[in-house]
Amino acid sequence: MDRYERFRRAAIDRGIPDDEVDKFADQLRFAIWLGTCDADEEVVGQDGGLPRLPVGMGWPGSEIGSPLPFIASVDCAALPRAEGLPLPVDGSLLFFLHHEEDHEGAAFTGQSGFAQVLYVPAGTETVVASPPPDHDSANFFCEDIPFLLPEHRLTAWVEAVLPDWLDDEEEAEFASDAAKQLLDELKHLDQLCALVDELWPPRKGSWFHIGGYCAEIGGADPPWTLMAHANLKKRFEAEPDLPRAERIRLRQEEERRLIREWVPLAQFPTESDVYYGCFLISSDDLAAKRFERTRSFTMFTE
Repeated sequence: MDRYERFRRAAIDRGIPDDEVDKFADQLRFAIWLGTCDADEEVVGQDGGLPRLPVGMGWPGSEIGSPLPFIASVDCAALPRAEGLPLPVDGSLLFFLHHEEDHEGAAFTGQSGFAQVLYVPAGTETVVASPPPDHDSANFFCEDIPFLLPEHRLTAWVEAVLPDWLDDEEEAEFASDAAKQLLDELKHLDQLCALVDELWPPRKGSWFHIGGYCAEIGGADPPWTLMAHANLKKRFEAEPDLPRAERIRLRQEEERRLIREWVPLAQFPTESDVYYGCFLISSDDLAAKRFERTRSFTMFTE
């Protein structure tokens, strides 16, 4: 029995109508959370330290004269499976990000050259990478964050995730018209949210997660909104007289499509106090292992 079916059966057993359960379940996602590994837990990856790169491969970013800080790596074969998240069954994923440069260059498009996800297929011969020359320049980060960070082993588990507007009254005030309509239709919302927490109690200690929804950080637009604006920019420029209400409707419709079709491949706080990393990929590209199409939207937290 998968997690969605487990949730549906438990909700219906409590007398909640089928159609309401299905509408709520459509908003429910499952994410893989990663945190520091205790001695008795399975190791699924690492953050910090030095990555294992394919033999003969240079440090990512070095070819453009800007080596990228290594964030984390995960062993896909060791990760728990999460519904709706078609990760590779084996091989490794490595994440690199220069958060300051990415934040400045990736607005709207998510493509800056200062973020990279590397997929290393199973069976590839790898070696522990040597740090790039002059990597710890004092000016690399404005906050003087070291290029190389201490290594920690990571473990992983699966948690349920809901969109912020579904279980937060303040966020609900700013939700789209479609979301507000759904909230009106969910007469057992509190019971459904409580059931999610009961079935999958949140666990402390995570700092990195794969899947779920994009976190909305600070006062800036979330990645879905930025992508929707970018996708609609040419149309809005070609139709300058398009009414504001229609522009809002089209943007919200585009955001809903993006939320359905794209998933966060990684989200994490950076070593900076004011930047948060977010890698996005379409479900189709994830299933096809087209990680070169990953987009990065580093968010400013203030």
